[in-house]
Amino acid sequence: MWEPEPSWLAVTTGTGTSTLGVWRTVMGGRPVVVKRLVAPSEHDPSELSDPRHFAYWRRQADVVIAGVALTTPGLRAPELTSVEEDAEGITLTADWVEDAANSGLFAAHALGRFAGAQLPSAAWLARDQLRDRMGRVERRGGWPTLARTTVADVADHLWNRRGTLLAELDTLTQVAQHGDPVPANLPGRNGDEVVAIDWGTLGHGPVGGDLGYYLLNAREEFEPLLDAYLLGLPEGLATREEAAQGARVTAVLTALSRAEWALSRVAGGEGALAGKYRHPAVAPHLRVLQKQFPLIEELVEG
Repeated sequence: MWEPEPSWLAVTTGTGTSTLGVWRTVMGGRPVVVKRLVAPSEHDPSELSDPRHFAYWRRQADVVIAGVALTTPGLRAPELTSVEEDAEGITLTADWVEDAANSGLFAAHALGRFAGAQLPSAAWLARDQLRDRMGRVERRGGWPTLARTTVADVADHLWNRRGTLLAELDTLTQVAQHGDPVPANLPGRNGDEVVAIDWGTLGHGPVGGDLGYYLLNAREEFEPLLDAYLLGLPEGLATREEAAQGARVTAVLTALSRAEWALSRVAGGEGALAGKYRHPAVAPHLRVLQKQFPLIEELVEG
């Protein structure tokens, strides 16, 4: 059975269905990060074995083996990477990426440049990430807990329109997509490029989609981030409104789904639901949702 070395420093453990943990250590005098991916068993969800699904368990390894993200514009993977496979899973080793304190505008510009990357025709690239995520929400019953909050009417309206909104994204230009561009996954900088980590959701998605995911954790407001994204976007690839719509739909549906997930975990306890809005596991998601109210209004009125 695979086990980390005793001297390794745990960075995270159990970060996902297929991730056993992440550790920091030094090899050959270089600080590195080691990530362990666990192969799915017959009892795990079938999506983990679906190469096109965003949760495909070994995509990060396939990205390294193919060398896909070493020369892409805007975002690049750490240079020193290795893949070791065994019967139980895969061990990834990569250079430790120091935090360069990238600004949101710099990251958004980089995401726009990355949208113009030409990815190979690989079967393991993710597709329809937001639709698959909404499918998970649907299987859990939708947003029933939000129906007990002050956003009930808005949530009901957008839930009923989700199919139309997802169809709108299908009509937008499909571009290269990191898939999980939270600030923590865009820590490094090498000249004009962001050194990004966690490439497990790499694939294609609607223009503006990556910006929508980034927006949920950004300090900056939507409009300046959109401006920076458009400056990085290759000329003629998409209009401002197309990129804005891709970001809006992605941010709003994701924020509502995360708020539902957080509230549903505490809803069964004693006391009124409103009294749990300040719960430390809930409050951050509600703050993110509140920040998206201008975008929500645009989708409701549109």
